[in-house]
Amino acid sequence: QVQLVESGGGLVQAGGSLRLSCAASHRTSKTYAVGWFRQAPGKEREFVAAIAWSTLRTDYAGSVEGRFTISGDNAKNTVYLQMNSLKPEDTAVYTCAAPVWPLGGARPDYWGQGTQVTVSS
Repeated sequence: QVQLVESGGGLVQAGGSLRLSCAASHRTSKTYAVGWFRQAPGKEREFVAAIAWSTLRTDYAGSVEGRFTISGDNAKNTVYLQMNSLKPEDTAVYTCAAPVWPLGGARPDYWGQGTQVTVSS
C-alpha cells in the first residue's frame, strides 16, 4: 500500500503562485508515473498534470499548460506542482495519485487525501 501525502495548498489572489507537494511512502511498480487531479464543487474530477519518473516526460491538461509545471525529486520520492498565474477557475481540491499517465491509459491505484487551493478574484 502506497501512501501519498499532499501539502502546499492555500488561499491566494488571482495571478499568484503556489507549490504543491506530493510525498510518496515508497516506490513500487505502480508509481512509475505520478500526477495531480483536481475537483471543484459540483464538478467532475479532472486531470491536471503527470510526470513519468524514468524519462521525466510530462503531460498537462490544456487549461494549465504554460502556467503549471510538474517536477520530481527522486531522492525524496516527492512530486511537485508549481502553479503560477493562478485563476479563480483553478480553485479546487487538488489530489495526488499514482500511476497517472493519460497518454498510456493508466488509471490510478493510489490517491492522497487532497489539499485545497482557493484563488480569489
